[in-house]
Amino acid sequence: MPLHIDTLFLLIDFLGVFVGALGGALSAVRETRYKYDLVGVTGLAFASALGGGITRDLILQKGPPLAFVDVRYLMAALAGAAVGLVFASRVGRSTERVIVFIDAAALGLFAVAGSTRALEAGLHRLPAFLLGGVTAVGGGCVRDVLSERTPKIFERGELYAIAAGFSAAMFLLCDWLHFSREISTTVGALCGFSLRLLALRFHWRTRPVRRET
Repeated sequence: MPLHIDTLFLLIDFLGVFVGALGGALSAVRETRYKYDLVGVTGLAFASALGGGITRDLILQKGPPLAFVDVRYLMAALAGAAVGLVFASRVGRSTERVIVFIDAAALGLFAVAGSTRALEAGLHRLPAFLLGGVTAVGGGCVRDVLSERTPKIFERGELYAIAAGFSAAMFLLCDWLHFSREISTTVGALCGFSLRLLALRFHWRTRPVRRET
């Protein structure tokens, strides 16, 4: 029996939160400049997993952030942080590939989720596009700022924010063409997911604006 679009949406959403927390915890544990304790690792894991969604919901001002309304978001983030703490030294290359694959899927769904919530709040498509990107990459930005680093999405590197923007843009284009929400969600999520994996496969990277001398 095929999953309903809302059920699939929630499944990927929670999986994305879990992977975001796992990635944040692994990043904190492997950090060489600082020696984070239990609170530090858990805090950065939560910031990475939930920062984008909370920022979006605060901007929308439509009640408490979703992460505080549905306790399953906090449970997924806590589970990801716990796994990162316990198995940080045991995560090998094959496991990291699986995490990258899930993260790419979550990137597209987070972007679509942010745009969807913005449209449902009555915003126009351009703000919805921006909030889609904020939802997808905001957690990583919050984590980097708390770690005293320039957010990675602002520097030369992999197509992460661009993939999120592409996902949100394709979702909004399908919505503008009056496709069903199921089709719009699928197209948008697959576009971001595919671009992210292609960028990793072929090493597509952005270029710095200022040329090095």
